[in-house]
Amino acid sequence: MPDTSPSSTPAEQPTSASREASARAAGLSEDAVRTSITVPESIPMVALLGTGDELLRMVESELAADVHVRGNQISLTGEPGDTAFAVRVFDELVALVRTGQALRPDSVRRVVAMMRAGGSERPADVLSLDIISRRGRTIRPKTLNQKHYVDAIDASTVVFGIGPAGTGKTYLAMAKAVQALQTKNVNRIILTRPAVEAGERLGYLPGTLSEKIDPYLRPLYDALHDMVDPESIPRLMQSGTIEVAPLAYMRGRTLNDAFVILDEAQNTTAEQMKMFLTRLGFGSKMVVTGDVTQVDLPGGAQSGLRVVREILAGIDDVHFSQLTSSDVVRHRLVGDIVDAYERWDTTHAQTPVRGPGPRRQKGS
Repeated sequence: MPDTSPSSTPAEQPTSASREASARAAGLSEDAVRTSITVPESIPMVALLGTGDELLRMVESELAADVHVRGNQISLTGEPGDTAFAVRVFDELVALVRTGQALRPDSVRRVVAMMRAGGSERPADVLSLDIISRRGRTIRPKTLNQKHYVDAIDASTVVFGIGPAGTGKTYLAMAKAVQALQTKNVNRIILTRPAVEAGERLGYLPGTLSEKIDPYLRPLYDALHDMVDPESIPRLMQSGTIEVAPLAYMRGRTLNDAFVILDEAQNTTAEQMKMFLTRLGFGSKMVVTGDVTQVDLPGGAQSGLRVVREILAGIDDVHFSQLTSSDVVRHRLVGDIVDAYERWDTTHAQTPVRGPGPRRQKGS
């Protein structure tokens, strides 16, 4: 079987004088090297470089080495460490294309970021891990931390996914729940979250109790519709195979043979968190997700998600996955916004925010 991996070879070595002159002209040291990569003929160059070389320009902006392409030959020029890194990046991009994935600018950025962070896992292995597929769309982890989170769900009975908005905490947990149901590892999926109002009280919302609660559960329904045929959801809910309910409805129950997800867990009190975790039954798995920086509990109540790590530290089969702004898979600005708020919180942690004073009554 012929070798289809990209090959890299040093280009013909110039004389010492010409190498030094070329290096000076390019702003490089005289130790600069040029390496050539041959992309296998089975890999379409447009799939690797993008339409109109969009992805090539993205790669060039991310790498310190100079990149030139002619046919299926990619020449890299730069400091030895920079060219070696560039070769590894192209190796990973070729490996991703070979899996059948369509490369996009965000996947190029993630490959480079993972390689800069180091670690033993190849970006191509991380980004090609399929969880579930539906109508030609496959759900996969998109960062190394997300893959570790998914692996933890496979390995542990209770998993906490903690991190800022947009890091895929709930979405990946939902995908694993649907996968577990499809493979008959569980008999049902239970999705729950606390109905804690952020600015409005339930009593002021129109409709019945069910209609008042529905907006709090809507994000879970939305994710579910991405992964399960929408026409089958009412039937699955009517049969109890899929249940979406407020956290208060979990009290007094034992949840056997179920994949249970508690979303927005930062809005649970310590007592509610204990109540939920002790619902765990035989053959079940629990995933708890939340963002400790977005607590909406009234009256300064302590978040159960903030204290549970300390309470459960050292307990076997319980795993805590921490996701960060680098794992945000929404618009690039979301990660920047999260970082900006963290910096602001750190700077103003010791500065109390003063609201307006009491208003004087007329005649007082």
